[in-house]
This record gives sequence, structure tokens and C-alpha cells, in this order.
Amino acid sequence: MSDKVEKTNEEEQKINKVTEEEIEAVKKAEPDDIKAKEPLDIKNEILEWFESFVFAMLIVQLVFIFIFRIVMVDGRSMNNTLSDGDRLIMTHVNYTPERDDVVVVDSDAAGKILIKRVIGIEGDKIKIDYTNNHVYVNGQQISNEHIKEIMIDNGYFDRTYMTENGVYEYEVPENCVFVMGDNRNDSKDSRSIGYVPEESIMGKAVFRIFPLNQLGKVD
Repeated sequence: MSDKVEKTNEEEQKINKVTEEEIEAVKKAEPDDIKAKEPLDIKNEILEWFESFVFAMLIVQLVFIFIFRIVMVDGRSMNNTLSDGDRLIMTHVNYTPERDDVVVVDSDAAGKILIKRVIGIEGDKIKIDYTNNHVYVNGQQISNEHIKEIMIDNGYFDRTYMTENGVYEYEVPENCVFVMGDNRNDSKDSRSIGYVPEESIMGKAVFRIFPLNQLGKVD
């Protein structure tokens, strides 16, 4: 009986000794393992972040190639709605111009890119009465909320459309639009360069991104 007890105690001591040695070995190994793993983890994280960044930039680039473009306002013809140097986001996918849209036009007649407001679309009858400072589309007076100042017949407009003193009338042809600048006394638009073919419209200005203090939707 005594021999059995002694053997049992010896076995327990051996087990305890082995267990303690294993624990010590694990404790000693842990810092080295952690040190060995940390650089790899950091490199992997950096690589994953870089890949995500490149992918995001690619998506942004594709969006701006196929859906949006950035354009800059050149001149004062859209004051006070837009100012010279403003940066705008333009959308051009499946776009059909509508009245009151602010559009970007590649004008052969003007020899430059223009940013104007659509006053009338194909089939519309437009009457501009400078004596009363009113514009009518299909007999309905349109709002002057965007207009900088009272309109003046400055003599630069095509007199072919003048029906009486200070009054001009237009009928927009098929697949064309009639555009004007909000700063109507300082704007080269359909009154002087004629109707704009829809195929010359690059897109609709939808959002101003610069200057930052005027960030917002283009109305």
C-alpha cells in the first residue's frame, strides 16, 4: 500500500513538473511569436488599405468618365446664379433637356463652351418683351427669380425675330432648344447665336463644388 502511494505521488510530481515546464515554454515563446507576427499583420493591413484605396479611385474615375464631368464657368453670363470660375458637376448620361435646366453647350456658333439656362424646347413659342421685362413661353410668363437685372434690347440680337419695337418672337425647331443666360444683358445666347441643337448639349449642370462656401445644387 505504501509503495502504491509513493508511486502515485511521484507520478503526480512528474505531471506537475511537465505541466509547469510546458507553461514556461509557452510563456517564453509568446513574445517571440507576437513579434514575428506583428510586422506581417501591419504589412497585410497596409496592403489591404492600399488595394481598397486604388479600387475606390478607379470607381471614382469611371464614374466621372461615364456619368459625371467637372466643368468651369467662364464669364459673367450666368450671374448671379453662377459666377466666373465656379466648378460644377455635369451629368450627361441619357439626358434630355427640359425647361429651366442649366446646361453646358458646345457651341460652334459661339466658338466656345457655354453654360446657359434652357428657356424653351422644341415646338415652344417664345416671346421676349424688353419693354415690360418679361419672357413668355407658349403664352405663359416665366419667373424672373434668376434674373440679375432688367433686360435691355442692346442691339446685338438677331432682328429677324423682332415683331415690334422691343419685342422678339421665336419658335423652337425640332431637336433644338432656346437658351439664355441669367445675366441677360451680358450673355451670348440663342438671341444672338440662334437655336442650340440638342446634340450640342454636353449635359446638365447639377451641383456646384467650388467655391466651397457656395457648395450645393445648381437651380
